[in-house]
Amino acid sequence: MCLAIPVKVEQIIDTETAIADIGGVRKEINIALIADLNVGDYVILHVGYALNKIDPEEAERTLQLFAELGELEQIMEGHQQELS
Repeated sequence: MCLAIPVKVEQIIDTETAIADIGGVRKEINIALIADLNVGDYVILHVGYALNKIDPEEAERTLQLFAELGELEQIMEGHQQELS
């Protein structure tokens, strides 16, 4: 099963590419589907593609819930394999 997760944009490379913090790991993601993206924004990431922006408070709550459930590490491993 593959889930979409919130990630924080750390660097914008060009109109289609950014670097995001994915559970402490910096990875290149595709941002072509999102307009008006800024460094520090949170996006929902699915299979390497940013689908839409998300409110920072909602992103933090969601990440905290994943961490509490012990699932964030498993999700991150899946995304690392998909992005490799």
